[in-house]
Amino acid sequence: MESHQVRYFVALAEALNFTRAAERCNVTQPSLTRAIKQLEDELGGPLFHRERNNTHLTELGRTMRPFLSQIFDNMQAAKTRARDMLQLKRASLEVGLMCTIGPTKLVDLIGSFRRRYPDVELRLRDGKGQMLQDALIAGELDVAVMGLPEGLDDRLSPIPLFSEDFMITFTPGHRFEAMEEVPAAELDGEPYISRANCEFADHANRIISSLGVNVRPLYRSEREDWVLAMILAGLGWGFTPECSVSLPGLEGRRLVQPNISRTIHVATVRGRPHSPAVGAFVREAVSWRSRGCPAGRVTETLVSADPVAAA
Repeated sequence: MESHQVRYFVALAEALNFTRAAERCNVTQPSLTRAIKQLEDELGGPLFHRERNNTHLTELGRTMRPFLSQIFDNMQAAKTRARDMLQLKRASLEVGLMCTIGPTKLVDLIGSFRRRYPDVELRLRDGKGQMLQDALIAGELDVAVMGLPEGLDDRLSPIPLFSEDFMITFTPGHRFEAMEEVPAAELDGEPYISRANCEFADHANRIISSLGVNVRPLYRSEREDWVLAMILAGLGWGFTPECSVSLPGLEGRRLVQPNISRTIHVATVRGRPHSPAVGAFVREAVSWRSRGCPAGRVTETLVSADPVAAA
């Protein structure tokens, strides 16, 4: 059964006139008649009684009409849905955001994408970098904003967006406040509040420990609010990406000797066919990079997110 046969049948069932049905379908009458005959052969019997001025459905035609009409409606709905998707209407997009990237850094990107493509259903999923990478490769995400200390998987196609140094964070009054930068040697023996979700924390600990510096973890949590509360209470120092040092009362100094930094990318799967919405998001991310990756205001509700906890 061909799609044009279904379309011709629906038109003829409504018009009950071969000439008018052919005009409605923008085909010649012999073409329409031939297609209906082929459909009748496939279904095993006549669908229409052909009389000079009284074409009407046979019993088989009346039985088949709701089924073929439903097929026709589904075909039309599929074409409309495909057209809307290609025009970025009613499209959906699963975006992974690495949970250790400060929200103020990404909210301008998310907001500008939403304003430019308001009909795209944007679903945000936050998580650890490795989890996002696995989900992206598995097809559970369309695109991700992330970075890993060992670099991204070769199966991904990353575009760098921005780089940021890691800071040593503390409460005002800490001895680090008098320093312009904090050499790693100054961390020796100092109580450390560890961010469990930080992809670079273990990487940094290995580097610092190799220098003979004893980093003394006091507390480790997956909850960012608890980590910040402990630091603000003066119970220890934190290891925080530069763009996340934005909480009032939180002081930060750049870690040096060694300096540790990370690069954040927008990543898709290399060679995988992508929807127009994915291409639109990547283009918006590149545009955001060209504007200097400005931060936004987290107080403004910019998008309806469907976050998934990283734990």
